[in-house]
Amino acid sequence: MNDKPETAARPDAGSAIKPSETTEEGSSPSTTTGSFASEASPAGPSLFDRVLGLFRHRNGTSLREEIAGALAETASDAESFSPGERAMLNNILRLREVRVEDVMVPRADIEAVEITTKLGDLLGLFEQSGHSRMPVYSETLDDPRGMVHIRDVLAHITKVARVRKGRTTRKTAVATVLDLAQVDLACTIGDLNLIRPVLFVPPSMLASDLMGRMQTTRTQMALVIDEYGGTDGLVSLEDIVEMVVGDIEDEHDDDEPMITQAGEGVFIVDGKAEIDDVAKMIGEDFAAGEHGEYVDTIGGMIFNTLGRVPARGEVVQAIPGFEFHVLDADPRRVKRVRIVETLKGERRRRAARTEQA
Repeated sequence: MNDKPETAARPDAGSAIKPSETTEEGSSPSTTTGSFASEASPAGPSLFDRVLGLFRHRNGTSLREEIAGALAETASDAESFSPGERAMLNNILRLREVRVEDVMVPRADIEAVEITTKLGDLLGLFEQSGHSRMPVYSETLDDPRGMVHIRDVLAHITKVARVRKGRTTRKTAVATVLDLAQVDLACTIGDLNLIRPVLFVPPSMLASDLMGRMQTTRTQMALVIDEYGGTDGLVSLEDIVEMVVGDIEDEHDDDEPMITQAGEGVFIVDGKAEIDDVAKMIGEDFAAGEHGEYVDTIGGMIFNTLGRVPARGEVVQAIPGFEFHVLDADPRRVKRVRIVETLKGERRRRAARTEQA
């Protein structure tokens, strides 16, 4: 399998607007691009067309200023950016300001394996975590040795278990079966030589620079090391990409309910849950008010109230009569919230005091 990116097949925005290139009729590239966009997108220009248009009439201003100015406009016509497009472009502009420490998985949340872990136990850990890669350490996370990939584990098992049957000739393929009894599940990760290298980076490194290093070295995992040599966190290429496009979920991610009721007037809510869906679950007392004009999710509502991403454990009063307890959050977003209806909570406390009396 060739893992190298096929860059030759990808369109290059710069090559599409070279001034030296002309059409057969002598028209400029900008005219050709515009006519093509109008024919291919009769409903309106695409996001690519609109961003490409910013390359044309710069008038001495930087491309960053042009895009930032376009995003700041509040035009509501067909050529304005959609909310999703605005969010993605804003994230791209912010990417050069984001540090590794802003996107890393904190040390406490790292799922890793010890180098003396047996092969059988390793398979169970991969099954439980749902990850395809896990860091490997010796004794503590402050002594990292690299990472182990589930693909390498399966390749080792297949190689050891393969049994060839029949005579081999140039014209006939070798018939193979797998005898898993030949696989020694008691062997450790270190003995099997399955450990791949990882990158070691400081928390102050720019996320965009780390992404470049990952592409160059073809390594998708980095451990964040503090000034004393200890492990602070972990960053994957997916974490950086999610800064631009949002959460990326695959078929192995847990499909947990967005809203669950944990008791009378108590709800556990995912930060990505829609405000309207939460209101339907809780009832008419849950009135978003002006928040509904600016944001769509519970996480967005809390951010809109504070003007920042809250810390884990923080309590926010975003809607009268309700408390929002932040159960899980990182520097980028609110992940999980406990919503408590304060009126019902007060009734429960009064009832408890009455019973005690």
